[in-house]
Amino acid sequence: QVQLVESGGGLVQPGGSLRLSCVASRNIFSMYAMNWYHQAPGKQRELVAAISTGGNTNYADSVKGRFTISRDNAKNTLYLQMNSLKPEDTGVYYCRAIGLGGIYWGQGTQVTVSS
Repeated sequence: QVQLVESGGGLVQPGGSLRLSCVASRNIFSMYAMNWYHQAPGKQRELVAAISTGGNTNYADSVKGRFTISRDNAKNTLYLQMNSLKPEDTGVYYCRAIGLGGIYWGQGTQVTVSS
C-alpha cells in the first residue's frame, strides 16, 4: 500500500505561482512513475505532468513552459511548481503513483486562480 498526501493549494491571482507537494508514505520513486492530474470544475481529470522512475518528464501542452514536475527522493516528496497561473488552471490537483504494485491516488488539493 502507498498513501499519498497533497498540499500547497490555495487562492492565487492570475500570473501568480504555487508549489504543490505530494508526500508518499514510503520511498517509491524508483518503482513508481508519478503524475499530477488536474480536474477542473465539471470536467474530467486530465494528466498535466509526469515523471518516470528514471526522471524523464512530460507535460500537457496547456502547461508546458509554466509548470515543472520534480521530486525529492530523500523526502519521498513529489512537487509541481506552477507559474504564470491562469483562471483555467483552477481545480483540484491530484498526484498519482503508478507501478507494478498498483495505482494510488492522493486526496487532492484545491487551486483557485482568480482576481
